[in-house]
Amino acid sequence: MRIIVDAFGGDNAPLEVIKGAAMAVAEYGHTVVLVGREEEIRRVAADKDIPLTGMEIVDAPDVITNDDVPTTAIRTKKESSLVVALDRVKNDEECIGMVSAGSTGAVLTGSFLKIGRIKGISRPALAPLLPTVDGGNVLLIDCGANVDCKPAMLAQFALMGNAYAKAILNKENPRVALMSNGTEDKKGNELTKEAFGLIKELPVNFVGNMEARDLLSGDFDVVVCDGFWGNVALKSCEGTAAMLMKLLKKEIMSGFFSKIAGAMLKKKFKNIQKVMDYNAGGGAPFIGVEKLVIKSHGSSKAKSICGSIMQVVNMHKAGLIEKIKKELYATNGEQPAITGN
Repeated sequence: MRIIVDAFGGDNAPLEVIKGAAMAVAEYGHTVVLVGREEEIRRVAADKDIPLTGMEIVDAPDVITNDDVPTTAIRTKKESSLVVALDRVKNDEECIGMVSAGSTGAVLTGSFLKIGRIKGISRPALAPLLPTVDGGNVLLIDCGANVDCKPAMLAQFALMGNAYAKAILNKENPRVALMSNGTEDKKGNELTKEAFGLIKELPVNFVGNMEARDLLSGDFDVVVCDGFWGNVALKSCEGTAAMLMKLLKKEIMSGFFSKIAGAMLKKKFKNIQKVMDYNAGGGAPFIGVEKLVIKSHGSSKAKSICGSIMQVVNMHKAGLIEKIKKELYATNGEQPAITGN
């Protein structure tokens, strides 16, 4: 069982990627394949005393950057670390999935073109897990892969999210909601109104519309939306969290007694910061392709890379892809429950 890692994807590559891979091998013993400029990988590892035991290195001299046009880069930069990694994942049966912190557009486009969709899925979706106020998580699907969607696509997102929540979050009957501008059934635009009717007929625990302000309330296990508004919601959460931490720090440092109070509550503040730290849990899965793909944050450090590798392992052990297929074909046998482009 091998996990492929794009060693040159992300702002902190290759050092943090190599460190994260080494952490995963040391802690869990899984074989990691680093793809990238072999000479540089070995040099960086030697300079920082990072052991490469349990790792295979596949040389790939080129790199896809954030300035490259995703579709063009995937088709022309055939010796880039990302394209070589995708080819290895697709063609090696022992490779269960891959991790990359590189260009989001290139990772998603490459996964779509190189690995391919699960039969019956119109468009795969990017689906991060977000922390909720009750200590749980909510799956937001889609958060950026598909900025323009059709109603049938949102219905498929609901099925895939439902399968994920069962397999990974261990939810027996996940609460699936549709993001809209109000909780009433008739609220929304043309897209969400039509999607509402489709999702309502699916074999999922559909709890209706929800508003973005309740995303982290703990009232939902899966929230469905198109990639445009999902990304807006995600970035709004990140920005709000960062602002609150800065305001708290500013107020704590504003006076003598507040500094004392801050010192007394330091551990509590660190716990809150840990919950909101994207490096803690890994990356976002690209759900709907035939192999497991995790897109790590572009600024990921070693801890996040290690976490992303473990996400691949855990999803494989949970049989996520097979469960998505089962969910998709649950009602119609040979035909997917929802069809549409």
